[in-house]
Amino acid sequence: MALTTYCRLLHVHKFIFGNSANILSRVGLGDNGMTVLACPKHSARFKSSEAVDRKEKQRQHMARGLPKQKPVAGVKQVIVVASGKGGVGKSTTAVNLALGISANDQTKSVGLLDADVFGPSIPKLMNLKGNPELTEKNLMRPLMNFGIPCMSMGFLVEETAPIVWRGLMVMSAIEKLLRQVDWGHLDYLVVDMPPGTGDVQLTITQNIPVAGAVIVSTPQDIALLDARRGAEMFRKVNVPVLGLVQNMSVFQCPNCQHQTHIFGEDGARELARTLGVDVLGDVPLHLNIREMSDRGQPVVVSSPDSPEAEAYRKVASAVVQRLAALSD
Repeated sequence: MALTTYCRLLHVHKFIFGNSANILSRVGLGDNGMTVLACPKHSARFKSSEAVDRKEKQRQHMARGLPKQKPVAGVKQVIVVASGKGGVGKSTTAVNLALGISANDQTKSVGLLDADVFGPSIPKLMNLKGNPELTEKNLMRPLMNFGIPCMSMGFLVEETAPIVWRGLMVMSAIEKLLRQVDWGHLDYLVVDMPPGTGDVQLTITQNIPVAGAVIVSTPQDIALLDARRGAEMFRKVNVPVLGLVQNMSVFQCPNCQHQTHIFGEDGARELARTLGVDVLGDVPLHLNIREMSDRGQPVVVSSPDSPEAEAYRKVASAVVQRLAALSD
C-alpha cells in the first residue's frame, strides 16, 4: 500500500512539475507508512528551482513557434532606424545616416530599405522614381542614387495610391522586400522602420538578425514617451539598442543667431540615462535640412560642409563604433 501511494505521488508530481529529480529523490516513507520529504528545510529552494524550470520550458515552447532568423543574402549587418511615433524626422535621419556611413568610410557599401509600407518616404528623400527591374533569378534590382541602393514599396505602387492592407499582407510584403531583392554585397543595410511597435517591427526582428536599433526622438515629452516604448520593444525581442538620436534639438535664428529649444532641452539625453544607452548625437532644427529633403537632396551630399551635415556624420560614426563594440 505504501509503495502504491509513493508511485502515485511520483506520477502526479511529474505531471505538474515535470521531471524535477532533485525533489523527488528526497521523497521516502516515514515510520507511519506515509510519504514524507527527507529535507523539509530545503523545500523553498526546490520550489524556486521548479519555478525557474517552468519558466525556461515556457520560453523554449514559445521559441519553437517563432520563425527562425535567416540573414538577408549579401548583407553583413542590418541597422533599423525607428521611432515611437511619426513626425520626429525618422526617415530623414535614416537617409542621412546611410549617406553619413558611406561618406565617413567610402570603402563600406551601404543600402537603404524603406519598411514603412503605408507611408514610404525614401523615394522622395532619395529623389528616386520608377519600377525596379528583375534579374535572371527573378529578384528585384534596387534603385540607386548617391551611391546607395534603395528599395521601397513606393517603387511598386503609384505615388498617390493608398495601401489598404491587413496585417498578413503587410508581413508578406516586408518578406518580399527583404528576400526578393538583389542587394549585392552590403556592409550595412539601413532599414527605415514605420513608427510604432506593430506587425512590421515584429516581422523584421523575428525573421532576420538585426545588429542594432537607432531610436529617433525630439526632446518633447510626448515624443519621449513613445520613444521609450520603442526602445523597450526592441529589448523584448533581443535587439540591441545602439542609442538615441535627439532630433530637432535646437533652433538657431538665421538673423540674430539666438538659439531656442522649441521642443524642450536635453529630453532625449535624460531618457538615454534612464534606459542606460548612449546619445548618438544631436541634430538641429534647421531650414536647410527640410528644404534639401523636400528636393530629394539630403544635406550630407548637398551641403557636406554644413554643421547639420556634420551632425549626421557624427551620428553615423557613433553608430558604427557601437556596432564594433558589440561585436568585440
